[in-house]
Amino acid sequence: MHLFEYAVLRVVPRVEREEFLNVGVILFCPAQGFLQTQFELSEARLLAFAGHRLDLGELRERLRSFERICRGRAEGGPIGQLAVASRFRWLTAQRSTVVQTSAVHPGLCTDAGATLGRLFAELVG
Repeated sequence: MHLFEYAVLRVVPRVEREEFLNVGVILFCPAQGFLQTQFELSEARLLAFAGHRLDLGELRERLRSFERICRGRAEGGPIGQLAVASRFRWLTAQRSTVVQTSAVHPGLCTDAGATLGRLFAELVG
């Protein structure tokens, strides 16, 4: 069993109201060198929740930046060049933006990819 940490990706259309919709999960497992995110934007659900205040194209791009940073390399920009643990900490740092993460939670797994899929189904799907 390997220790992993995860956080839920949330869309917060009006930060001052502190209401959010879960749209994804980010999972980090150092023993497996694993840092990935999975997300899904249900346009109908988001529009029902937030009205037309959201720019869905911009929101998709912000979430894709999480993917690029998780993958690392030059496509992840300066943050993508950091060590994997530092990238996870940066992605899960508290912020007041439209895309936020929950608190970080720990767990144990044997397969980080399968665990990401399970958490996504439970917390987002």
